[in-house]
Amino acid sequence: MDPAGGCPHAVNARLLAEGAVAPVVLPGEIEGVAVLGHDALRDFLTHPDVAKGPQHFAALAEGRIPEGWPLRTFAVLPGMMTADGADHRRLRTLVSSAFTARRVEELRPRVESVTACLLDGLAEAAREGDGVADLRRHYALPLPLGVICELLGVDPAHQGRLHHLSSLIVATDTEPAQAVAANRELVELLGSIAADKAAAPGDDLTSALIAARDEGGDRLSQPELIGTLLLMIVAGHETTLNLVTNAVRALCAHRDQLALVVEGRADWADVVEETLRWDSPVSYFPFRYPTRDLTVDGTLIPRGTPVLAGYSAAGRDTKAHGPDADRFDITRATTVKHLSLGHGPHYCLGAPLARLEAAIALEALFTRFPDLDLAVPEAELTRHSGFVGNSVRALPVRPGV
Repeated sequence: MDPAGGCPHAVNARLLAEGAVAPVVLPGEIEGVAVLGHDALRDFLTHPDVAKGPQHFAALAEGRIPEGWPLRTFAVLPGMMTADGADHRRLRTLVSSAFTARRVEELRPRVESVTACLLDGLAEAAREGDGVADLRRHYALPLPLGVICELLGVDPAHQGRLHHLSSLIVATDTEPAQAVAANRELVELLGSIAADKAAAPGDDLTSALIAARDEGGDRLSQPELIGTLLLMIVAGHETTLNLVTNAVRALCAHRDQLALVVEGRADWADVVEETLRWDSPVSYFPFRYPTRDLTVDGTLIPRGTPVLAGYSAAGRDTKAHGPDADRFDITRATTVKHLSLGHGPHYCLGAPLARLEAAIALEALFTRFPDLDLAVPEAELTRHSGFVGNSVRALPVRPGV
């Protein structure tokens, strides 16, 4: 795996042509596996002999994963992401009520209000930039980051630092010393935020989690509290940030598809779902581990092997999505659901919120700026750092203000 990332689709197509499962080498010469095929990945994500707990990671147990390993947080972060069974259900239950379809729909007016303000900011940035503004920085980032921080009761003053530290953690090319320092600072910052909330609780999710921690003694430990906050902040904005960015890129490159939704022959939810499938915001997500030697689509995966979920590859698997799987088509008629937000017990809790934010953001953007287009050719955009996230670092656009 290339720690610097890059566009995954050409490599994915080559690997898929060879099979649904591929051996990979992770940073530090750690042997792993990527499950790429749609059907194989769907089945693997729900297999009873596949776990998330770090105790199942053979190389970690053997002491071969150093402190500064760029993917270490994905393996050892206390909380939902590395919990199984009853522990996972306990932790998920504590936050799931905040992300029900009804609770998310109640956020619609707030998301619309934030979006309107951000569009004004995007227009102003374009006027100051000779007609060009970075849509990722001025629009796709502050919307989901602001909403998740508001849900958690996090002071807006912390948002910039939280995103910076999050981006270092999810990047796979972060230097070891920098990765250790970023993890330490992020844990300290979240601990400080939690301490402030414990001293002065509010009507927010962080205060509710602290109450759950204090309520039963063993309902939520301090490391689990910090791990849950970290997961919700990182996953609560990085995925939607990439989703909105990728959708805008796709629509600018496929004006016929944009015309369909503008003319009412498709809707913005169709754009969101097709973007999730065609250009998944997460490319290869770490980790799951077979708890016994497991054969997946004819390939043996030894017990304790770290396995990547190849969402970007599964989204363009022709065996699942047809021979034109590499074509962006918001009217695509298919009975096969994409896996880009996960599948099974660890399905993304924030999926309803991500879908709501993305649909509102896209409709508002192209309603306000119908002629918006990229300011540079797609080929000149710099890709995301690492192979976990799938997007570009900046998206210069001309809104046409």
